Amino acid sequence: MKRWQKALQDNYGTPTLELISGKGSSVKASDGIIYLDFLAGIATNVLGHAYPAIAKAVTKQVSTLGHVSNFYAHPNVLELAETLQKMTGDKSARTFFCNSGAEANEAALKLSRKTGKVRIVATKEAFHGRTMGALSLTGQPSKRNPFKPLIKGVKHVPFGDSAAMKRAINKRTAMVIVEPIMGEAGVIVPPGDYLKNLRQYCDDNGALLVFDCVQTGMGRTGDWFGYEYSGIKPDVITLAKGLGGGLPLGAMIALGKASHLFEAGDHGSTFGGNPIATAAALAVIKSIEKEKILKNVNVISEYLLTEIALIEGVQEVRGAGLLIGATLEKPVAKKVVKRSQELGLLINAPGESIIRIAPALNISMKQAEKFVAIFTQAVKESQNV
Repeated sequence: MKRWQKALQDNYGTPTLELISGKGSSVKASDGIIYLDFLAGIATNVLGHAYPAIAKAVTKQVSTLGHVSNFYAHPNVLELAETLQKMTGDKSARTFFCNSGAEANEAALKLSRKTGKVRIVATKEAFHGRTMGALSLTGQPSKRNPFKPLIKGVKHVPFGDSAAMKRAINKRTAMVIVEPIMGEAGVIVPPGDYLKNLRQYCDDNGALLVFDCVQTGMGRTGDWFGYEYSGIKPDVITLAKGLGGGLPLGAMIALGKASHLFEAGDHGSTFGGNPIATAAALAVIKSIEKEKILKNVNVISEYLLTEIALIEGVQEVRGAGLLIGATLEKPVAKKVVKRSQELGLLINAPGESIIRIAPALNISMKQAEKFVAIFTQAVKESQNV
């Protein structure tokens, strides 16, 4: 990858593969090798690569109207905002569009300042983005420390610990932000009553409750956003990744009183909600509904969770839908990723002992079975090295 090293900055390290094409959950590298993609752009390509409905919608839009700026409306942004409103089940929902998860969380942070308060409670090991505001919310010291000082007034408490949250939230708290399931930290699922407790603590203290659904959203967990099981609603939902089906699109959805906090001129994004990305998002949502893909998510999820748990060398498997984390008995996750790639499978390791699995939502049972076979071999061989 000499071309990469000569032309790009080193913030990602040097990639081991150059991918040139894809179809469904298969991708082709520049050397001609085809891989089974069980990472999907890190939970982004929710319908896989070159999905016909997305390709058709984007192609049509590119040849019709590419960009108009936010001085003007266009049909796609109106329809998408209305669709997201229906998906939340709340007519008060109002959406701000941007281009990524970090931008969506920055918008939520900025929105919280309109409450007149500045203190924020987030969770340790959470990931909310790498821009300075989002990084201040992120609870991973390895990412935060090189860029201090960050925004003041952010307190991090252990994820899933309701008692710690209750102690941290008070009348001076502007917002509480959590992931319904922590993705970057290793797919950590909180106790069943955790989100409901947070809703109560925020209500008691007049704080905004923000759910970062960037990774859990758009059907990834078998529901649209990943928090529905709790029976409560947040004040703010942030989305990205799967929303655009592979195109850059983020959203900050505010509900209830929070939906009217921003006023004209308070915030903006040049490319946020542009005609092309919103065309892709509409195709994603309509396809998921038409093809009953959420049902497929739950069927394949049950199979994978069961089969991965049986693999020798796997200590624990957890997750929801097709956001799955596997903890290995030994700290050999990087070796497992490397061996999997050699065997034709793409996954990633967010920790020394953790494997993250986040394939397209429309993968077939045959592809799931192939994954299990390759992953089993990779774990076995890596454990024995």
